Amino acid sequence: MVQPVRNIVIVGGGTAGWLTAGIIAARHRSRIGSGFTVTLIESPNTPIIGVGEGTWPTLRTTLSRMGVSETDFFRECDAAFKQGARFARWTSGAADDGYYHPLMLPQNFGQVNLAPHWLAQDDPDSFCDAVCAQGRICDDGLAPKTMATAEYDALANYAYHLDAGKFAPFLQRHCCEKLGVRHILADVEQVLMHDNGDIRAVRTTQAGEVEGDLFVDCTGFKALLIEGAMGVPFRDCNDILFCDTALAMQVPYAAPDCPIASHTISTAQSAGWIWDIGTQARRGVGHVFSSSHISDDHAERELRAYIGPAADGLNARRIKIRSGHRETFWKGNCVAVGLSAGFLEPLEASAIVLIELSAKIIAEQMPACREVMDIVAARFNATAHYRWGRIIDFLKLHYVLTKRTDSDFWRDNVRIESIPDRLQELLLLWRYQSPWFHDEFDRAEEVFPAASYQYVLYGMGFRTEVDPPALARDAHLADRARRENAAATAKLCAGLPRHRELIDRIVAHGLQPV
Repeated sequence: MVQPVRNIVIVGGGTAGWLTAGIIAARHRSRIGSGFTVTLIESPNTPIIGVGEGTWPTLRTTLSRMGVSETDFFRECDAAFKQGARFARWTSGAADDGYYHPLMLPQNFGQVNLAPHWLAQDDPDSFCDAVCAQGRICDDGLAPKTMATAEYDALANYAYHLDAGKFAPFLQRHCCEKLGVRHILADVEQVLMHDNGDIRAVRTTQAGEVEGDLFVDCTGFKALLIEGAMGVPFRDCNDILFCDTALAMQVPYAAPDCPIASHTISTAQSAGWIWDIGTQARRGVGHVFSSSHISDDHAERELRAYIGPAADGLNARRIKIRSGHRETFWKGNCVAVGLSAGFLEPLEASAIVLIELSAKIIAEQMPACREVMDIVAARFNATAHYRWGRIIDFLKLHYVLTKRTDSDFWRDNVRIESIPDRLQELLLLWRYQSPWFHDEFDRAEEVFPAASYQYVLYGMGFRTEVDPPALARDAHLADRARRENAAATAKLCAGLPRHRELIDRIVAHGLQPV
């Protein structure tokens, strides 16, 4: 007999569990109530880790499809806008060393590659300013939209900064009240197996056995199902990404009307880097570092020096980072999402977007029956391996382009044996041809498109040889794109409100619903 897949059991809450539940339930809303169920089992005793307060623009689409009000999200999750990241002191370590990785594509990106033209002209503007408006918008402390812009619409592309401790309960209420997700507060004490190696049920202390057809492991670093029950090992990548510890602080603003940066600030240190993320009520500030290159005490001194007097009296929360991912993400009828699947240092906010993309595949390719589940699982695993590999490459790119030699940490990061083979090949390729959208970035839903590589490469001083005949061929397109970017920059900087001003108005009055 064909065994239909109708009962989806998500073990673990937090951002991973509730985003996954919401994405699946929203996609299959018409089936809920007629035999299809989404159940989330969550321990009442497990705190939310809440490292990932930065997101990608994909979250706008995710929340919209779940039917979440953007106004409610801002009001309840201490949210702010994120328009990209500014990297300080990564190239030379000097005080004026910095560049943006914005969320807007370069002007007319699908028509002309502006990078060679910018390189050939030795433009005094930074690459970001020469090709898009977002760096200037961030410099001026502006928001990416106005009160007249509808929910989830944008004048400049944006993501969010959020309070992860408030985000998960917000999602929980929405999933349970609007999407029909069944919520069980209980501790899992045993995983029960079928003879064929699938999971049959989980036995809980408070609610007995909960059976399912597909189990999603969102139990975090414990990996209760994917490792504990299914025996899938973890693949370290600490030979590539050295940072293995974070010290985090929540820093209150000096006054309620203090400006809020609408971008993540990532400032390089002697053996790692410091994130600085602004939400409505506070800044989340943390030092990510390599314990092989610096002691916890030294790292905390660097963190406190960065924050200044506002750090007095604040405790630093220590978080261990194990960079890497599962050797297999979906085995049998169990799939890992979130920290149970893996974790990488939060340099480019990849944690939440990986949750979204994984849950989206599960929801859209939901196996109709157990007989086809292994086919879907194989596709999922291929996509997941590709994405994790490309994220590792992209994070390493920030380190290998450095010209810093002031510590063993920076010197070790440029050792050839620590650079993945694919990244080495791309760096060689990019010496002669600039990355562009139709080149090596050929997968749907690339986490980091070719534009992201351009912003980092040319923000950190990388040089690509220029081909004069190719420049002449599309010079008219490049000239037009530069003029259009200059006009767009002037218009946006003149018309956008201050970041905190817009947030305050959203909280008070609400955005126009879609």
